[in-house]
Formats: sequence, C-alpha cells, structure tokens
Amino acid sequence: MNTTEEFLTEEELPGGITKVSLRGRIDALAAGAIDLRMNLIGGTCKRVLIDLENVSYVASLGLRSIIVPARTIHGRGGKMVLLRPQKFVEEILRVSGVDTIVPVHHDLDTALAELNA
Repeated sequence: MNTTEEFLTEEELPGGITKVSLRGRIDALAAGAIDLRMNLIGGTCKRVLIDLENVSYVASLGLRSIIVPARTIHGRGGKMVLLRPQKFVEEILRVSGVDTIVPVHHDLDTALAELNA
C-alpha cells in the first residue's frame, strides 16, 4: 500500500508559505495517496509552493491532484506556484495547460517573490 509520505513532504517556510515537495511518479497510485493531503492543504493554506524537482512523471490524475487545490487556494484569494519541474514533467504541464493555471518557476527566489507579491 502506498502512503502519502512516500510521495509528499510538507514544511512551513517563513512568511506563511507552505512548501510541498512531491517525488517519484505521480500516477494514479500516487494521486490516490496524496489527494486528501493536497485537498487539505488547498483548503487551509493561502500560499503554497509545490516543488516538483524529484518528480519523474505526472499522469492526468496527478495533474488533478495539483489543479483542484490550486483552484481552491485561488478562490480563497491565495496563490500556488510550481517549482523546478524536470523537462519531461514541464512538457506535460505545458501540453495540458496546467502552466496557465499555476505558474511554473525554475528559481526558488522567483517563486517566493511571486507568492509574496
């Protein structure tokens, strides 16, 4: 059985920013393991940084695990940004249009600046 901790770690950064680090293949199995936590983050946090540096693949259900909380956060007046996706993952984000919903950054300082704007 896959657990949330296998795919997701969470930490609080200064300024009330929640950093979520995803890892591995975010496919149907991983999405099932992280959905509840991601939705809780979406419902309780206003500024969220999703670090994708250690994600090798994102399936459609994995995209949903990002988009649903992003929309919830945005609806509550908050912001979510994606950080450091690998080239293949960034291509998936671009082709699926996720990058038009959630900004993608390759530099931590730029991502933090957007969250603090």
